[in-house]
Amino acid sequence: MTALLTTSAPLVQVQPFLQHAVLAGTAIAAASGLVGYFLVLRAQIFTADALSHVTFTGAMGALAFGYDLRIGLFVSTVGIALLFGTLGRKARPDDVVIGSVFSWILGLGAFFITLYTTSRSTTNGHAGVSVLFGSIFGLSAGSASLAALIAVGICLLMLLIARPLLFATLDEAVAAARGVPVRTLGFAFLALTGICAAEATQAVGSLLLLGLLAAPAGAAARLTDRPYAALALSALLAVLETWAGLAASWVIPRVPPSFAIMAAATAVYAATFLVRRPAARTRLHPTTASTGV
Repeated sequence: MTALLTTSAPLVQVQPFLQHAVLAGTAIAAASGLVGYFLVLRAQIFTADALSHVTFTGAMGALAFGYDLRIGLFVSTVGIALLFGTLGRKARPDDVVIGSVFSWILGLGAFFITLYTTSRSTTNGHAGVSVLFGSIFGLSAGSASLAALIAVGICLLMLLIARPLLFATLDEAVAAARGVPVRTLGFAFLALTGICAAEATQAVGSLLLLGLLAAPAGAAARLTDRPYAALALSALLAVLETWAGLAASWVIPRVPPSFAIMAAATAVYAATFLVRRPAARTRLHPTTASTGV
């Protein structure tokens, strides 16, 4: 899409900030779609919800102590995601674990907000707002390129572990019996979820992070039962919804890009309820079909 915007420059002058947003937003959306599908499949959406609050706490903590907020984003999300896995069974945290850590993180966030606003907020007064609501139109060329590279890395790693992770998700006991490192995969997936959460915060903010991870994946899961098709569809929908949101925000400057992206994602998810899926047909195993058992 960036190439199309560039080639059409004689007709419509596209500002560099929009090109940076498209570059970073496309990669981040694709990564969110891939990670989000497994969050839906593994019933770990509450994990993403908790991480959305962790991002704000981590960013405010970094700013309060004089560090770059991106350091706080990545350290906090990956660290807490791995903590979830450590406390949970086979690196699949339950609601009690997440809720307990979640409450502690919110309290810590309140402390960091107070510390930041009373000591350092004059140096970067808009930082808290950008973390909450995203600042994708404010990314520099270097920041956009770095965000895109990290997101592409997430995509490649997700594709690398997709097959064994799917096996471990659908039938954990059989996967473990077949030698699949279920616990290691769980930790790897949680770490990638944490990195993806930190990346997505730059696009839509911590308040709307859950929507980017859940809505495209939820729509894909409703449209098809085929795991790999749903995985690809989740990434595609996330990218298209991000493009639609960025285009809407560019055409109507008063519309924040994070809101426009979430509006598109919500509209697509709502539309899936209007689609009538064909009844699933039972596929018999070859031995079952021949014996009639």
